[in-house]
Amino acid sequence: MAIFSKEYNEPLYSAREYLDMEHEAETKSEYYDGRIVAMSGASWGHNIINNNISRSLGNQLEKKPCVATSSDLRVRVEKRNRYFYPDTVVICGKPTFEPNSFDSLLNPLVIVEILSKSTSKRDRGDKWKAYQTLESLQAYLLVSQDTPRISLFLRKEDGSWQNAVAIGLGSVLEIEPIGCTLCLEDVYRNVEFASDAETNELSTTVGENP
Repeated sequence: MAIFSKEYNEPLYSAREYLDMEHEAETKSEYYDGRIVAMSGASWGHNIINNNISRSLGNQLEKKPCVATSSDLRVRVEKRNRYFYPDTVVICGKPTFEPNSFDSLLNPLVIVEILSKSTSKRDRGDKWKAYQTLESLQAYLLVSQDTPRISLFLRKEDGSWQNAVAIGLGSVLEIEPIGCTLCLEDVYRNVEFASDAETNELSTTVGENP
């Protein structure tokens, strides 16, 4: 039985209760250490971008022991007691799932999240902090919907994260852990922006926060 959270004024559920409800639900929800957060529907632009990324990575990984999947694969972040549905995930080698489960992945190598007004703060904050605890994760990408811009975080040997930012349709982003590149022109193909925000710059900075 769920207990009640005074902080959020909503019931709290165990991970088992969440999974049982999720298996019966018609729509997806994520799990934040007791809180169940419903996922809103994705915009047209979001879906186009995600399909473009998945197709590009999938084509490049065709002859490698890696697979790119999108949207429906749930990721378990055990150390933070969370379950998320990333927009795109890359797995190399044999996928590892939570015991007694075939739909909660434990070992993503690359995670892609497409930012929206409703998810941006979470993707840059709570999710990012949780994802960093995944020992398998080597790259985290935050993809803008409103302008051609992708932030890439790569795990260094000492465990810190290096941040590269690709801006403009002429930019190309290298995802070294899987030997792939993302051309922003391909990522944003068939996407219409509200204003012409394109630039042709590529900058690299080092930091921990997206």
